[in-house]
Amino acid sequence: MTSVLIAVSVIPLVAGAICYLAGRRLQRVVSIAAAASTFGLVMALLPSASAGHVVHAGALLRLGPLSEIFAGTSALVYLLGIVHSVGYVPRRDDREEMRRYDRRYFCGYHLFAWALILVPVLSSLAFVWIAIEATTVVSALLVAIERNDRALEAAWKYLLLAEMGLGVGLVAILFCYHAASFAGVHDGLLPIGALLSHADRFSPETIQIAFVLAVFGFGTKIGLVPLHWWLPDAHSEAPTSVSALLSGALLATSLYVVFRFAQITRPAGGAWFVHDVLLAFGVASLAFAAVVVLVSRDIKRLLAYSSIEQMGIIVIGASFASPLALAGVLLQVIAHGAAKSGAFFGAGSFMRKYGTKDLAKMAGGLTLLPWSGPAFVLALLALGGFPPFAIFRSEMSIVAGGLRSGEDAAAVVLVALASVAFLGLTLAIVRSAIAPTTGAMAQPFTGEGAGPPGAAGGTRQGAGSGAVGPGSGGLLRGEPSWWMLAALLASLLVLVVLGVHPPAMVSHLLARAAANLGGRR
Repeated sequence: MTSVLIAVSVIPLVAGAICYLAGRRLQRVVSIAAAASTFGLVMALLPSASAGHVVHAGALLRLGPLSEIFAGTSALVYLLGIVHSVGYVPRRDDREEMRRYDRRYFCGYHLFAWALILVPVLSSLAFVWIAIEATTVVSALLVAIERNDRALEAAWKYLLLAEMGLGVGLVAILFCYHAASFAGVHDGLLPIGALLSHADRFSPETIQIAFVLAVFGFGTKIGLVPLHWWLPDAHSEAPTSVSALLSGALLATSLYVVFRFAQITRPAGGAWFVHDVLLAFGVASLAFAAVVVLVSRDIKRLLAYSSIEQMGIIVIGASFASPLALAGVLLQVIAHGAAKSGAFFGAGSFMRKYGTKDLAKMAGGLTLLPWSGPAFVLALLALGGFPPFAIFRSEMSIVAGGLRSGEDAAAVVLVALASVAFLGLTLAIVRSAIAPTTGAMAQPFTGEGAGPPGAAGGTRQGAGSGAVGPGSGGLLRGEPSWWMLAALLASLLVLVVLGVHPPAMVSHLLARAAANLGGRR
């Protein structure tokens, strides 16, 4: 298992280097092979993690049940995003410009995924902070890859706010080091195993300060209110496949760090303290995002605010701290990665077809996109917690766990606010997929991922093009790309499997990881 863990931490990095040097066709072959291999190897670690074992690779890498959850989620979104990218990244008239764009895109995508997967498998908080920093730098470059004014502004906004947050997170790690040094942990790299085993000897006041700073600092990368201002712009302006990785994996990876701090804080700082801090941030995030989702008109910004809503639900569930609620929280992490990826992939198909992000200018998607239209509807329903998808199962577990632990008021607030957000997603379905077309001519799309007029998968034609839809302003009926559709359908398949009957090994992993959040490993 040690060699498998090392391979997981190396393959995306090597793939990024190859894609920087390779041509267009080889880039795609290498990308799919690397993403599939990484996901397969992470799954190969599942039996060990579900049995509660911790795999070590020297002093640098460490993977237990909790790490497997987050590394697996990032690897899943990485694979789905690469498949989507093969169909989404456009051809361009200028071959040299196309070569430069492809090189930057695929190299950056692999490096981003590499840093995301590395975070939960690193053995020390010091290395974790460095890896989180790497995710910030690489993802900011990907947000700005289109090089238009909006993308550059969004990237700078994201970079500045994220760096401020990581600065606060670094201070949190320094406070943790101070508490650990007086409890017998003298390793300046702050190995996670040693911190957990000595956590009950930490100074309560010092570790409480560290935890609050960690929630503020790393909460910036999670998108918790009031630290969320970068998130809607970055998700909206990044290429759709990058948005999936930002939302489905980056937020969860940052959440992993907060969960580690919660584990370290509970023994000495008090479970009540962790509960109160997480509940306050979770309710604020859920309340704000639920209202904004209800009134959003930009399809990608709507999905971005939905990510804030989902993070709010997860953080509230973590505050309940009951085994059932924590298992639901961890299932929600995986399910959100798959559901948000599918939703962004569907949004990408709609944007490619209609040439806009404005929901008011999208209509008749079920007619013009015979496969992606219904699949996008299902992805939004899954994201809103509709059965039989996995988010329904996870949210029911969170609510039931809250009720069992006596958190009746918080559970009721969670259900009420999640229902408001579901209404917002339902309105998006009506506007984009069910409402009849108006006959207005769609404009050529010059935003992220747009190719030249008439390019494969462009506004007016695509895979499986057929008759012109009634009142569609000349848009052809058909799919922009079968690769894009395959990624969307695969995400839905994951959601159905996890929602209807999760494999026994996954259920065991969730139970083990939920126990880990109590601070044992």
